[in-house]
Amino acid sequence: MSATPIQRSVERTTRGGSGPRLLFDPLLLLAAIGLAVISVIAIGGSTRTDIAGNPNFYAHRQIAFAVIGTILMVVISRFDYSRLREFKIGVYGLMIGLNVLTLLLAAATRGARSWIGLGFFRFQPSELGKVLLIVALAGFIVDRYRRLGERETTARLMLLALAPAALVMVQPDLGSASVYVVAALTMLFIAGTPGRHIMGLIALFAVSLVFVLGVAPAVGVDLLKPYQVDRLTGFLHPNESNNETTYQLNQSKIAIGSGEKTGRGLDRATQTGLNFLPEHHTDFIFSVVGERWGFAGAAAVLSLFALLIWRTVRLLTMAKNLFGTLIAAGILAMLMYQLLVNVGMTIGIMPITGVTLPLMSYGGASYLTTFIALGLLQSIHVQARIAQGSKGRGLVLS
Repeated sequence: MSATPIQRSVERTTRGGSGPRLLFDPLLLLAAIGLAVISVIAIGGSTRTDIAGNPNFYAHRQIAFAVIGTILMVVISRFDYSRLREFKIGVYGLMIGLNVLTLLLAAATRGARSWIGLGFFRFQPSELGKVLLIVALAGFIVDRYRRLGERETTARLMLLALAPAALVMVQPDLGSASVYVVAALTMLFIAGTPGRHIMGLIALFAVSLVFVLGVAPAVGVDLLKPYQVDRLTGFLHPNESNNETTYQLNQSKIAIGSGEKTGRGLDRATQTGLNFLPEHHTDFIFSVVGERWGFAGAAAVLSLFALLIWRTVRLLTMAKNLFGTLIAAGILAMLMYQLLVNVGMTIGIMPITGVTLPLMSYGGASYLTTFIALGLLQSIHVQARIAQGSKGRGLVLS
């Protein structure tokens, strides 16, 4: 028997016809593209003198990352994210394998072994691992959903996140490791893990931090390198020492403060233009925005992030299944935590941990990882709209 026009329409949609393009979340896309454009402009202006004879080196590469990332986002959005649940073990294994490979093959850069050279750019597996962990952990949580009230289940699920976090911390990359932990805690909370379990885990992490920063050094055991301790504690006493961490913090605050209401413009942005501010195209890109465009520019960037976060929260509530809800929750935690830590460290209210600002900081691995996450969010939106449409027509889609 031939299909009805409605059935043919739904079938075209699920097969990837014209439907998914129309089912994109346009505001989520607008926020991402807006941040990418501002990123390219900010990086282009602040790195004009960084590479002799090639003033657009970083800007051109960032444009390339943005184009490739957008293509990845569109491609991923056209697949049903639910199918990834079947490959959760493989995804988790890939994440672990990449981080182990990094420890074995990566060359040390500024004391860290986090990057593997791939010619055009350096690949940082710990960045991709953020999304891989979210997808894999979402699958494991769904499989154990009926036993979330048990302490043993909570412990096992958290250990699945702590294992890769430990590998990343050894590299050492405290910033990415903390993202792993925050994303896992958020996903467990959204899934319905008892509050006493979550509070117990948070208390355990607090005790561990006190031990690492206070107790262990007092008895002669240094679990962290001196520069890592300076990064974690320097923001508490920014004027007491002249180490590298407090220098970066003070220069960042000067840059943002000098921007005032509307900024100093490109030619008068001395903190970034004269290279007083280290890492101005990566960790401290928000300081560049603050100096060049002032409060107005910083507010515009934060508004785009607010739009991005709002759309992600909306997707968390409209996902067609728990697996999608957990993926959206993990990505939401990843974006919000990185935003809070990165912006916070530029104004002196958070420690400097090397956490990049999503869609703003220069870097291929960070950029592409964020666009992959956005592709998953768009897939959740597309599949939710398809599911809503099929219910309205009395049809059931697989």
